[in-house]
Amino acid sequence: MGKILLFFSFLILLTSCGTVNNVLTEKSKTIEYYRIYDIKTDVKFKDITKAASNGLGRNTTGAHEATPIPSFPPSNPPEKPGRFKLENPLKGSNFSAFAGQAGSLGLKIATCDESIWNAQASKSAEGSFNLKLTACLFRYKEGYHLDLYANFNKKEGGLMEISRKMASAMVGTPEQWVEKTFNDIIRQIYTDTQAKIELKESFPEVTDLPWVDKKIH
Repeated sequence: MGKILLFFSFLILLTSCGTVNNVLTEKSKTIEYYRIYDIKTDVKFKDITKAASNGLGRNTTGAHEATPIPSFPPSNPPEKPGRFKLENPLKGSNFSAFAGQAGSLGLKIATCDESIWNAQASKSAEGSFNLKLTACLFRYKEGYHLDLYANFNKKEGGLMEISRKMASAMVGTPEQWVEKTFNDIIRQIYTDTQAKIELKESFPEVTDLPWVDKKIH
C-alpha cells in the first residue's frame, strides 16, 4: 500500500510540475483573421471611403491609405466584386522556406487588386500584442465589398502573464480588439450611409467585443 501511495504521489508531483512549467513558458502565437462584408448602397465612393477611413482610425495607431484609379468606368462597375488575396513576396526564394517554418505564418501580404480604396494599419500594446490590418474596398453593380484581413502576434505565459490577464480583464483580449477594429469600420460606414451590410465570409468565427465597447451597442 505504501508503494502504491508513493507512486501516485510521484505522478501528482509530475503533473503539478508540468502545469507550472507550462504556465511559466512564454509562448508567441501568430493568428490570422479575415472578414468579407457586402455593402449594398448607391452612395458615392468618396463618401464610403471617407466613412471607412474614419472607422479605421478609431482603433489604430497608424495607417497608410490609397485610392487607386479603377480599371472600369465609374458609371459601369463590374457585376461581381473583387477579393483580397494573400501572397508570399519571397515565394521561390531560399529564404521563403525558412520564413515559413513551423510555428510561423511565413511572410504573407494581403493584396487589393482592383480595389477603389485600400489601407494598411497597425495597433500594438507593448508586451501583449501587435496587430496589422489590411482593408480592401471593392466596387460592383450592387454596391461594395469590404475585405478586412488582420494578423497579430500575442504573448502568453511567462512572468508577465498575470499583468496581461489583468489588462485583458480591463480593456479586452487581443482577439476582442481585432473584432472591435473590424466592427468600428463597419459601424462607421453604416452610421454615415445607412447601407445594408451583411457579413459574407469570416475566419475564424466572430467573437465578442471588449466590455468597454458593449455600452455603445
